[in-house]
Formats: sequence, structure tokens, C-alpha cells
Amino acid sequence: MKRSLWLEHVLPFTLLLGLLAAATLSGDYLLHRLNLVWVGRYMGIPGTLLIIGSLYYSARKRKWVTTGNPKSLLKGHEFGAWLGSLMVLIHAGVHFNAILPWLATVAMGVNVISGLVGKMLLNQSREHVQGERERFQLRGLSKTEVEQAVFWDAVALGAMVQWRKVHIPIFVVFSVLALGHIFSIFLFWGWV
Repeated sequence: MKRSLWLEHVLPFTLLLGLLAAATLSGDYLLHRLNLVWVGRYMGIPGTLLIIGSLYYSARKRKWVTTGNPKSLLKGHEFGAWLGSLMVLIHAGVHFNAILPWLATVAMGVNVISGLVGKMLLNQSREHVQGERERFQLRGLSKTEVEQAVFWDAVALGAMVQWRKVHIPIFVVFSVLALGHIFSIFLFWGWV
């Protein structure tokens, strides 16, 4: 039986993204229900610090720093960015007070999605497509027949390979918008 790229890889991706959305809605709901909305206002600070801390992996990957196990740092990057994003999303809540924070939130959401694509889909999808090719070759199919059999999976993989071209620029946009939001908070609250 042919294993499905969608069932094996896209579904777990969707579930993890759904978990982020459900945890955000639940956290915001609980804060409102318990009259602790003020807690959500300050959750952006530790969330932002977690996201910033998760960038150590990127610095290590680019050899800007040399300490730390890349595999452990990748796990820390994934967890810190996910948890930090959750905290920032709860911080954002469903309050429509200003456009700048919402633009930053949307950019962060797109960045989280592109990061999840890289984490969950790209490597697993490469392995899946290669495994499918090998299975069809073992069955004795010709190269043309093998390529026809894995065509749609290969098309999906080809689109996913482009994820870094989206992930890094969206992170830059998110960073600029988030810094603008943070600066405006300092300005309007009289902290500067």
C-alpha cells in the first residue's frame, strides 16, 4: 500500500499548528474568565525573550558562535520559538487596539508556519519521496514509471524546498514590526 505524504507529514504539521491555535485561544479565554487579562499584557515580554533566545541556534548554524550542540540547539530553537510565539499570541489576544502590533502578530504567525514547514515537512518529505522511489525501483518499475508514481509527492517537495526563501525574510519583517511595537510601548508608556 502506498504511504501518503499528506497523512504522514502534512497531518502532523497541521495538528501542531492547530495545537498552537487551540492553546492560544484557551489561554486567552482562561485569562479573561479568571479576570487576569493584565497577565496577558505582560506575556509578550517573556515570549519575546524566548524567541530571541531561540535565535542562538541560528547564530550557531551560521558559525557566529561556536559553542553548543547543533542538534540540542535546534530542539531548543523549535521549542523556544513555539512557546514564545504562544505567549506572544496570548499577549495579542483578540484585542484590536492598534495596527502595528497586529501586523507584527501576523508576520510572526507566518514565520511560525514557515518554521514548522522547515521542521516537520521538508526533511521528512525528502525521506518519504526517496523511500517511495526506492520501493518502486525494487518492484522493477522503469525510471519513467517511478517518476510518474511519485510525481505529486515530488511536486509538493519541490514547493517546500523553497521555505528558507520565505522564513528568513518574514523573520526580518516580524523583527522590524515587533521592534516598532516595543519602541511605541516604551514611548507611550513614558519609559523612554
